[in-house]
Amino acid sequence: MPAIYPFTAIVGQERMRRALILNAVDTRIGGVLIRGERGTAKSTAARALAALLPQVKVVEDCRFGCDPDKPGTWCTECKERAIGKQKLPFQYKTTPFVNLPVSATEDRVVGTLDIEQAIQKGERHFEPGVLAKANRGLLYIDEVNLLDDHVVDVLLDSAAMGVNVVEREGISFSHPARFILVGTMNPEEGELRPQLLDRFALSMDIVGIRNARERVMIMERNLSFERDPEAFRKEWMPKELEVSKQIERARELVDEVTYTSRDLLSIAALTASLNVDGHRADLVILKAARAQAAFEGRTKITDHDIALAAELALPHRIKRTPFQQAEITSEQLQERIEQLAGQSVPSESEEKSESQESKSAEKKT
Repeated sequence: MPAIYPFTAIVGQERMRRALILNAVDTRIGGVLIRGERGTAKSTAARALAALLPQVKVVEDCRFGCDPDKPGTWCTECKERAIGKQKLPFQYKTTPFVNLPVSATEDRVVGTLDIEQAIQKGERHFEPGVLAKANRGLLYIDEVNLLDDHVVDVLLDSAAMGVNVVEREGISFSHPARFILVGTMNPEEGELRPQLLDRFALSMDIVGIRNARERVMIMERNLSFERDPEAFRKEWMPKELEVSKQIERARELVDEVTYTSRDLLSIAALTASLNVDGHRADLVILKAARAQAAFEGRTKITDHDIALAAELALPHRIKRTPFQQAEITSEQLQERIEQLAGQSVPSESEEKSESQESKSAEKKT
C-alpha cells in the first residue's frame, strides 16, 4: 500500500481541515462538500484523514464492521448470530477508506439480494455494496456533481439515517451505514441541484493559496514526500498521533456536550436573520458546534463554537445577490450572534420569568 500524505502536513485550507475533523468526531453531522479548483488538496485531505483516524472496534468476521458495543445498530447477520450468546467476539481494524466511482449504479452502492436463491432454497443471500464497505469509515466521492442524482440521493439518505435497508419481493436486509461522507467537485464542471446541495451538512469553497511563502512550503513538503514517503510520514507522525487521539477523545465526549436554550435561540435567530430556508441548517450548526467543543475538550458550547459551525453550514444555504460577498467569516458570524443576542435572545432569568407569567395566566383562564 502506498504511503499517504500526512493530514497535519497540509498547508493552509483551515476550513476544509476543520470540516473534515468535525465529521470525524461526529458522523451524524451529515458529511462535507468541498468545492474548489483543481490542485487544492481536496482528495489528498480526504485520504489523509482516513489514514489519521484511530482504529475501530468491530464484531469479528462481520462483513459490515458492526460495533460490538452497540447491539441496536447491528446488521441482520450479527443479530441472528447473537441469539443465545452473551457477547460476540471482536477485533480492531483500520478505518476503511472507500472511493466511489462516478459510474457507480444504485445496486453497486446499496448491495443486492439474490431473490432466486431465496425462492428456491429459502435462504437469504445479500451481496454487500459500497455502503457496507464504508460503514464506520470514510466514503469519498470525487466529482460528486457528475454522479447520477438518484445515487447521490441514496447516499445522502443513508448518511442521514445511519442504516441501509434493502428490500426485494418482500425480503429485507439491513446493516449499519455510518460513515464520514466527503464529496468534492469543481464548480467549472457543473453544479449540484439545490435539493442535493442542501443535503450536505457542511460545505466550503476553496481556492489555491496566494501567499508566496506558503506556496513555497507546499512545494518543499511535496518534494520531500516524493523523495522519501516513509521518512516524511515518520517526521509528521507525532502530530498525526496527537490529532488522532484528540479525535478519539472527542468521540467519547461529544454526547456529553451540553447547550442551553439561549444557544438554541442564538442559532435560530442567526439562520432566520440570514433568510435560510428550512430547518436542516439549525440542526447541523448545533451538531457541529458540539463536535467543535468536544474536539477542544469542553463539555459546553459557546458563541464561538456556533460561529465556527455556521461558517461551514451556511455558505451553500444563504441566498446571495450578484453584489454580495462570496463568503461570510466566523468573526462576522460571531459578531452577528452577539448583536442578535443583545436584541432578541432572552437570558435564562428572563425565560424563567416569562414561563412563570404564562403559567399564572393559564391558571387565571
